[in-house]
Amino acid sequence: MAAETQDEPDGAPPSVFSPVRDLVMPALELPAHFAFNERLKLDGLEFLAHLPEQTFPVAFFDPQYRGLLDKMSYGNEGRNRNRGRSALLQMTDETITAFIRSLDRVLMPSGHVFLWMDKFHLCEGFSHWLADTKLAVVDLVTWDKGRIGMGYRTRRKSEHLVVLQKTPRRAKGVWKLHDIPDVWAETVPRGAETHRKPVELQGALIAAVTNPRDVVIDPAAGSFSVLEACLQRNRVFLGCDIEG
Repeated sequence: MAAETQDEPDGAPPSVFSPVRDLVMPALELPAHFAFNERLKLDGLEFLAHLPEQTFPVAFFDPQYRGLLDKMSYGNEGRNRNRGRSALLQMTDETITAFIRSLDRVLMPSGHVFLWMDKFHLCEGFSHWLADTKLAVVDLVTWDKGRIGMGYRTRRKSEHLVVLQKTPRRAKGVWKLHDIPDVWAETVPRGAETHRKPVELQGALIAAVTNPRDVVIDPAAGSFSVLEACLQRNRVFLGCDIEG
C-alpha cells in the first residue's frame, strides 16, 4: 500500500519530512526454537545466522567493549570499581565486526542499526567495523545518564547511540517522528541491571523507524531493555543474550 503524500505549496521545494513510512516489513518465518517477546539464551552470532536476509527494519546492538577495559584500564577493574562490567563477557574487535556484518545481512533496505557507543570508541574511530557492509552513519544521539561516572580527566556522564542506515539511505518515508532531540536525558533507576539502557529513548527510536507490529531485533540484549521498549510501543521483540 502506497503511503499518502501531502501536496507542497506552489513553488515550494519538496519537504524532507514525512509522518508516515512507505516501507513494509516482509513476511517472516522463524526457526521453531525462536519465540517473539521472550528472553532467549543464545549466542548472538548463532542467532543472527538463523535469520533471513533483508527482512528486519531495525536492530539494536550494544557490544561489551573489550577495548575500553584493555586500553583505559584504571588498574582495579573487577575489585573495587566496575565490577559489574568486568564480569560481563567482553567482545573483541573482530567479534563486533562479525555482528555488524550479520546485522547488515538481515536488515531490509533503508533499515537502521542503533549502535551503542562509549566515548573511547567514538573518539578512536569505528569505521572499520562498517567495511564491506551497506551501512553508513546518518545520525548520533547522546544519552545524558544523569549521573557522574569514571574518568581520568572529565567524568563520564553520557553514552552515545550511533544511527546507521542501510542503503538506500533516506529519511523521508522511513523516519516518521521528528521531535526526538539529539541529547536525551533519562536516568536509569538505581539497582538496575548492569549496563542497562534507557527504555524511553529506545522506544522513541523504535516508533520512528517501524510500524506497529514490526519486529525489532537485538542479538546482544543484556538487560532486555529493548524488549520493554517494544512492548510499550506495540512492536514485536526478537532477541537473545548469551547470558539469557
